[in-house]
Amino acid sequence: MSFAETHGSVLAFDLGLKRTGVASGELSIGIAHPLSVIQAGSSEERLTAIARLVAEWRPVLLVLGLPTHADGSEHEMTRVAKNFARKLESRFNLPVFLVDERHTSTAAESELHARGIHGKKNKALLDAVAAQLILQGFFDARLTA
Repeated sequence: MSFAETHGSVLAFDLGLKRTGVASGELSIGIAHPLSVIQAGSSEERLTAIARLVAEWRPVLLVLGLPTHADGSEHEMTRVAKNFARKLESRFNLPVFLVDERHTSTAAESELHARGIHGKKNKALLDAVAAQLILQGFFDARLTA
């Protein structure tokens, strides 16, 4: 990972076709926090919502979860995520890092259950916590690189 910045805000996304989880963090601290969930039916609606977040948070980079099969092979959502990453880079002129997101939704669900959050509350937070885990993985990889 060759990103020279050592401080600045970061936004991360767990991309879904209907809901996209969002997390935030600070490079110098390396701790991710769930932020929100974007409800959007189209890529353009999603990008508009992200534009508002970018204007508010002024991130120095973006992180996007890269979905793959358990064995690491690609599937349709892998291609969707890669295309979306290119749209993010083009629209916001920011570096976009793709991070392996295998098992993050399962881990997010386990974390929420452990905290006693179930049902509709769980569904509302699940994608944001998955984005948090994606971003934390990015931060942790920077520390060991």
